[in-house]
Amino acid sequence: MTIPATPRRQRPVLRALLGVVCFFLLGFLLFFLGFLPFVDPLTAGISPAELARHPTPIFALVQGLGLLVAFGASTWVVGWKAFHLGSRDLRWRSRLGWAAGIGAGLVLGVLPAAVAMTLGVFTGGASWVRDSGSLLDYAGGVGKTLLLLAPAALSEELMFRGLPLVLTARAFGRPTAIVVLSVLFALAHVSNPDVSVRALGNIALAGILLSVAFYSPGGMWTAFGAHIGWNGTLAALGAPVSGLPFQIPMVDYTMGGPPWLTGGSFGPEGGLLSTVAITATIVLAAQWIRKEPT
Repeated sequence: MTIPATPRRQRPVLRALLGVVCFFLLGFLLFFLGFLPFVDPLTAGISPAELARHPTPIFALVQGLGLLVAFGASTWVVGWKAFHLGSRDLRWRSRLGWAAGIGAGLVLGVLPAAVAMTLGVFTGGASWVRDSGSLLDYAGGVGKTLLLLAPAALSEELMFRGLPLVLTARAFGRPTAIVVLSVLFALAHVSNPDVSVRALGNIALAGILLSVAFYSPGGMWTAFGAHIGWNGTLAALGAPVSGLPFQIPMVDYTMGGPPWLTGGSFGPEGGLLSTVAITATIVLAAQWIRKEPT
């Protein structure tokens, strides 16, 4: 009795899927081994429910850095060593370079976030209100918030763009890979406070935008810039980010309503206005990368 040979087409597909599975398993294993010893000291006296809704700054920072280190190491082991992918394959090196890449990404992130919030003012009764604090307090608060958001944003780009997107695209093509990883990106936020189906749909759309940014001339740096640009703009202008509130001095944003339009307590990401803003930015970004050869 002979065993049929595996068709040639199936071999790279199975290898890519195995690589993605190993990437996530190794990344989460490293994260839990490195992060769990710090959980009790960082969360003493805080209930899990309260921590989920209002994570302390130090907890959020350590968690973000832990994920960044863990999935950076997993990228190196699985991507560089096992699959022999270099910095250009993983789009760390690209035509724009890191500085211009981040700058382009900031435009792709800041623009839809600001547009969605502004549309909320004109269509849903949202508003900016003066809060306590000075301009100096505001600048300091925004700076600290960006330092908290940056490791989490870069780690999520490693997890849902980066190596998994590259391997899945090689096996099934870019469109399929982008959709699959964007859905996984949305599902990773399913336990966020006040999340809704609309919010998950918008996060999946944001995943598509970030994937398009990843394949732009700025590569991973543009995806990271777009991610921190979106999150940072929401936080800096006084709105919740994926259901998580940030205390920014001097300014606050009242969401208005109805929630299906403006996003309600989840923040602008939960509303139809963000759907429109993100979709329009995807179209613009897709036009930009059309001539990009890789």
